[in-house]
Amino acid sequence: MPLAKPAARVTVRDSLVVDLSAARDARRLREFQARCLQVDEGNRKALARLFQSGLVYTRQGARLGRDLLLAHQHLLRVSDLLLRIGELTGPAAAVDAEALYDEAGELLARTAKLTSRTGLVFARGQ
Repeated sequence: MPLAKPAARVTVRDSLVVDLSAARDARRLREFQARCLQVDEGNRKALARLFQSGLVYTRQGARLGRDLLLAHQHLLRVSDLLLRIGELTGPAAAVDAEALYDEAGELLARTAKLTSRTGLVFARGQ
């Protein structure tokens, strides 16, 4: 009588668990950083255009220049906030990060508004 072959062993591997909340947080931070760079680039272009056109030497141009410098200060603050968000750890990190994201979002909105004023002036041809 032939011997029965032993059954093939099936190894059960532990399934890999991915923390999606960490991935979402990292993506949100990258998106804010990209948005900050985009707004900064627009701000720089507007400031350069203001100087190249000579408009900066008028009363309206000087006011726009101050607005663009204020917008740049806002962007520096946003960059600082994003660095702080990236360094957060612990159980309270999500709550702290949300407050920092809110502040960063407000500053980016103000910056975009200040930069758009310059675009309106150039669109009018002044």
